[in-house]
Amino acid sequence: MADLRLSVSAALSALIAGVFGCYDAAAETINARWGRGASKGTISKKIAGLLDWTVADVIALEDASGRYPVTKMLARRLERANDPDSCIIQHASSIAREAGEAVGALLSAAQSADAGDRAQAIKELHDVESAVRMARARLEA
Repeated sequence: MADLRLSVSAALSALIAGVFGCYDAAAETINARWGRGASKGTISKKIAGLLDWTVADVIALEDASGRYPVTKMLARRLERANDPDSCIIQHASSIAREAGEAVGALLSAAQSADAGDRAQAIKELHDVESAVRMARARLEA
């Protein structure tokens, strides 16, 4: 799944470039709405991913522009969360990830005399079993 923070940053970056034109204008828009909170440098750091966008930033920029890319993205996220097929796909992804980790841990344990490596492999196998049980329960529901 895509990093939602990067998606939010990309959406706001495009909004700022297309509507506000510069970081100063975006910062002033946020400050006008809330009375504080932004400068050109802050906006620059948020665009670069060094700082996260706040809900207040999103509200101020979206309301001022009349465009709602982040709000729409979050609404689509909520729709997908309620989609049963999406849930099954998430289970499949989880099983694949956990199985991959278990294989790596098993190979490490096979090449090591360290009890910690064996314990880690057991833990990873438990994680695979849990992921499979959760997927099965979802399908049987």
